[in-house]
Amino acid sequence: MSQPLRAPAPAADSPTGGSGPAGSAPRRPATAPMRPGFVEFVALIALLMGMTAFSIDNLLPAFGAIRADFALANPNHVQVMVYAYLIGIGAAQFLYGPVSDVLGRRPILFAGLAIYVAGSAIALFAQDFQLLIVARLIQGIGAAAGRVLAIAIVRDRFEGRDMARIMSLSMMVFLTVPIIAPALGSAILFFGSWHLIFVAMLALAVILWVWFGVRMPETLHAEYRIPFSFRSIGKAIGLTLRTRRSMGYAMAIGLMMGSLMTYVGSASQVFQTDVYQLGNLFPVAFAAVAGIMALASFLNASLVHRLGMRRLSHAGILGFIVVGALMVGSSVAFDGKPPLLLFCAMVAAAQFLFALTVPNFNSMAMEPLGAVAGTASSFIGGFTTLMAALLGFMLGNAFDGTVLPLSLGYLVLGSLGLGFVLWAEKGRLFSHAA
Repeated sequence: MSQPLRAPAPAADSPTGGSGPAGSAPRRPATAPMRPGFVEFVALIALLMGMTAFSIDNLLPAFGAIRADFALANPNHVQVMVYAYLIGIGAAQFLYGPVSDVLGRRPILFAGLAIYVAGSAIALFAQDFQLLIVARLIQGIGAAAGRVLAIAIVRDRFEGRDMARIMSLSMMVFLTVPIIAPALGSAILFFGSWHLIFVAMLALAVILWVWFGVRMPETLHAEYRIPFSFRSIGKAIGLTLRTRRSMGYAMAIGLMMGSLMTYVGSASQVFQTDVYQLGNLFPVAFAAVAGIMALASFLNASLVHRLGMRRLSHAGILGFIVVGALMVGSSVAFDGKPPLLLFCAMVAAAQFLFALTVPNFNSMAMEPLGAVAGTASSFIGGFTTLMAALLGFMLGNAFDGTVLPLSLGYLVLGSLGLGFVLWAEKGRLFSHAA
């Protein structure tokens, strides 16, 4: 593991700032928390990120039951549970980053977890669909803390290819969540109603609260704290907006995430109910695609040091567009319903390339912004999540009983993302070693 890039002052190692007696190791105050080791650090960051996906994916098998319980006339309306949650995440991210740059990462994470618990409790007892949507919005506001702070904590300690490696390993663990979450949701439904799924969300929040509280010290060093003022926040956001590479890759992230959110929002209707009618086998199809994404993240983590972020991610988005074109062609050729195995293979290929692309895009967007990592992570995360939620809502509501709208989303959004990458890189691909 590489050394942390923002080392604390010498006083953090000994009360006097010295190295102790000759030949002895520096002494650490007894009350100073130890940093978690590499494996535990990755696992904790991955769980912070995974809470976001867990709160979506384990609910997907319950869409049919929720639609029936609340007598929703339009089957597409049940997708609002996904997009309300994403809107909460996107909107709250604009706040968490700047405040964490002032107060530190730990207190803001604990506040976010408390909000998430409140939203989960409201959802657990919701008696109408509108209140359930409000609860999902509150859940998203709370979950945003983990989304922002996971990236900011990694940026506090690493940069460059080391940061990309940590993010890829975290993403690999994080992507195991969609493999097991729908199956877990289905198992919960076997033993009880969809309300019990929100009990599982509450349990996850408690585990995170305890683990993070006991094992993760504050990672924002004193010299990087900024005074809370609208002027300083505005300067940090202004720096982000003026940084061509950061905004170009942020736009590409938002577009590609839009395709992913379209898939997640409509997956239940595509696989479980309307198109392929897999019923209880839906978690198997969903897990297969998620497993391919996890494999890609593992490969990205192992290859990024040898090949560089640009080579991997630029090749990834070009391949993503090619797969999108194949999806559209097969959708047209088979009247909107390609053979199940063919469609699953194409979606898996697209998600494989997505996982080679977006983590590196995120690292390249954050790379120039180390001095304002919290605010930059907050702004980029909020901007891209809201963008993905809006695109996912629009394309998800275009669902017409076929996979053509989803396929068009992959092709069109991937192509637009490539355009912003070219803008960020001034028309050149594969041009740097980073």
